[in-house]
Amino acid sequence: MHIDFEKCGGLVPAIVQDSQTRNVLMLGYMNQEAFDKTMATKKVTFWSRSRNCLWTKGETSGNFLNLVSVKVDCDNDTLLVRATPDGPTCHTGTDTCWGEENSALQGSSLQESNPLLFLTELQDFIDRRHEEMPEGSYTTSLFRDGIKRISQKVGEEALEAVIEAVNGTNEKLVYEVSDMVYHLIVLLTSKGLRIEDVAAELAKRHDPNWDKKRRAAKAAGEME
Repeated sequence: MHIDFEKCGGLVPAIVQDSQTRNVLMLGYMNQEAFDKTMATKKVTFWSRSRNCLWTKGETSGNFLNLVSVKVDCDNDTLLVRATPDGPTCHTGTDTCWGEENSALQGSSLQESNPLLFLTELQDFIDRRHEEMPEGSYTTSLFRDGIKRISQKVGEEALEAVIEAVNGTNEKLVYEVSDMVYHLIVLLTSKGLRIEDVAAELAKRHDPNWDKKRRAAKAAGEME
């Protein structure tokens, strides 16, 4: 990742977004040292322009921002930091620095607010495993075993889900489908894809004219 710290005199803006709800929590500034500390500790750290020093969000309040991922924009001078907050982000006690509510913190869990958002968080986690390949990780072992082994695991988990659907309980069915989805995301990641690509395809098929368009495209291909 190339970050152009010099463009703005050594600092770049860092937009912090809740990794689960996707709400924007705050804006801070990082220099190279703050970025390095953030990556090393997994606690979001900024450069304080008023105090002229590093500060880790939550070091006094306990409301840390636990790092999930960092992306740099197209000009390499602005960061999108996705994090999981331990509590309210703003020093005034509000969830965000704009006084907005962050639903995952309002007495309800992510599962109660919108559990589908967790699929993107899981995808981001698996992406990091694919990039970093840490030792001792089951996900790492799958990537090292290769696409054939990953595909085999998807098939095995799908079969177990089918068995539970026919002869098991709903609780066990959900458990086995969860295993299947996890391995499916690993499979997609190994092919350079994401679970959102599947969602986009399903959204496309939701178009009432999708089948007509598909048949027309197929016919055009056969004529070539």
